Amino acid sequence: MNAIHSNTLLHAVRNGVKDSRARQALDRLLPRLESFWEIENVSQKEADEIQLRIVQHWDDLFGYLVHLYGDQWDFFYHLEQILQTIIRGWRLRPDTLKHDDDIRMNNPNWYLSEKLVGGALYVDLFSENLGELRKQIPYFQDLGLTYLHLMPLFAVRPGNNDGGYAISNYRSVDPRVGTIDDLRLLAEDLREAGILLVLDFVFNHTADDHYWAQQAQSGNEEYQNYYFIFPDREVPDQYERTLREIFPTVRRGNFTWHDGMQRWVWTTFNSFQWDLNYRNPEVFRAMLAEMLFIANTGVDLLRLDAVAFIWKQMGTNCENLPEAHTLIRAFNSCARIAAPGLVFKSEAIVHPDDVVRYISHKECQTSYNPTLMALMWESLATRDTKLLRRSLARRHKLPEQTTWVNYLRCHDDIGWTFDDADAAAVGINAFGHRQFLNAFYTGQFEGSFARGVPFQHNPDNGDMRISGTLASLAGLEQAIEADRDDWKELAIRRILLLNAMMLSVGGIPLVYLGEEWGALNDYDFVKDPAKAGDTRWVHRPKMQWSFLDELGDDGSIRARIYRSIRKLIAIRKMTPAFGGLDMELLVLESQNLLGYVRQHEGNRVIVVANFSEHPQQIDSNRLRTAGMGRFFEDLYSGQTITTSHPLTLQAYEFMWLHRV
Repeated sequence: MNAIHSNTLLHAVRNGVKDSRARQALDRLLPRLESFWEIENVSQKEADEIQLRIVQHWDDLFGYLVHLYGDQWDFFYHLEQILQTIIRGWRLRPDTLKHDDDIRMNNPNWYLSEKLVGGALYVDLFSENLGELRKQIPYFQDLGLTYLHLMPLFAVRPGNNDGGYAISNYRSVDPRVGTIDDLRLLAEDLREAGILLVLDFVFNHTADDHYWAQQAQSGNEEYQNYYFIFPDREVPDQYERTLREIFPTVRRGNFTWHDGMQRWVWTTFNSFQWDLNYRNPEVFRAMLAEMLFIANTGVDLLRLDAVAFIWKQMGTNCENLPEAHTLIRAFNSCARIAAPGLVFKSEAIVHPDDVVRYISHKECQTSYNPTLMALMWESLATRDTKLLRRSLARRHKLPEQTTWVNYLRCHDDIGWTFDDADAAAVGINAFGHRQFLNAFYTGQFEGSFARGVPFQHNPDNGDMRISGTLASLAGLEQAIEADRDDWKELAIRRILLLNAMMLSVGGIPLVYLGEEWGALNDYDFVKDPAKAGDTRWVHRPKMQWSFLDELGDDGSIRARIYRSIRKLIAIRKMTPAFGGLDMELLVLESQNLLGYVRQHEGNRVIVVANFSEHPQQIDSNRLRTAGMGRFFEDLYSGQTITTSHPLTLQAYEFMWLHRV
């Protein structure tokens, strides 16, 4: 870079960076990059582009890194290394992805569209491998998906690997499902088909056989500092006083003894998942390099796994700490420079107030909505929507340029993550209600239609979560076992009701694939020793491609569910009112009912639903005033609705009403 150009750029830096410390640091760093440009063979055009983007985001990034690591004696060294990692990541980014970056930067709300509908799957369970998965892209298109989330597919430790969340190598695909080149080819084909690719970034921990962990075990002090490793129980015991146990039926405590090292290792989840020490800035830089590598394979969204646990502080429960947010924001700032089209998705299965704290265009632009998921199941069990309505009224709205990812089931369990104060406000005792829900969804409550399985029951505090597929929890398994046609009909109606709510309430809907066919619990998971101890495998059945042969059979339950969900997805994608998050709750006469108005870009739809098996009436005047019209069409059934008389919703019926 010539001197004149360098001086011009430094002048731009001084004008563009507001914080004096940040400006001074960048003034010193940019000239040091000149030799880096030469070594990396960076053109003048490339250098200009990346440096101007660095300037744009430097205030934020520098502030986050100073907050996290400013007290380190070698902070400036790490700052330079992080900057070089960002630049390398951007330079290695394929031109097709850079082109998409430019489009998305000019349309920052692109992921708020009603046309986004997601599906999630395990590659091996759905199609054996990545090559076969490429052949199933027409299936995704037929269903209407425009977003595909692949459960962790990177190299994992042998045996139990927590469903793929114990990663041995972030740059190598599990050989059982393919290679990194297969992943790139899949990403290209999905992009051509208009389908976004979503992968997990498992960044709280690595597997115990990851290269870093292996080096730590060999006695390499540099890599031992990548983790939390202690010579005795003194410090772990101090931490344990304020920590909770995540998997109490698997092991007690949060630390694991390692015979080889004769040391204790911090392992929040499983003994083979070693928590990373983000107090070490080298860990941040190393994981940043892994993140950008994954992004450059063609990933559009990254699901940040276990975000609540990534920062540790003595005397706290080491969950949802302020530094966790700072850390994610630092990763996000790096992504805005090196991969600006990349979007983060938060996975925080925590208190509703804590969930929303991860959601910001500067942190995670999208987030799983565990509270909505849990409360839709709660409403289905109680036939009462008061707790769901209170939560929607208080918690649905999000900051600009952010949205929810709504789901009914996923690879994980159901935890009853509603707010105790919300429950008390509507007359519900939270502890007793959770016990009721656990009993109901494991089929132990009289009159229950559900066939769920307990997950991680803690006898000390009564905590428990629920495993089970959508169809089994909604009553289809029970109905088939009893061979009751009336029960089958009710179960199908429950399944479609929940899907209609998920697709219309606001946010990106996410179908756990297999649910579109009404997949039932797979109890054969116990035959696999690596899975037998984890009941979540009961709702991770293998895809049965023979189901497609039933599509022409009008008497097939599977075909009816599939065709109905496909129709709902198609209607959603053609209805602008379902874009964004604007939602106004309706006050309806019956507690069994849920109603809301969705509107976006001048389009307006009224959604009404009956969460009980008994018919419920709606005052037509409420529909007239909410929809500003006298006649409506139900977008799903095609039925015309008039406001001249009350509207009756049959058992578990829903309507999407558009003014005509």
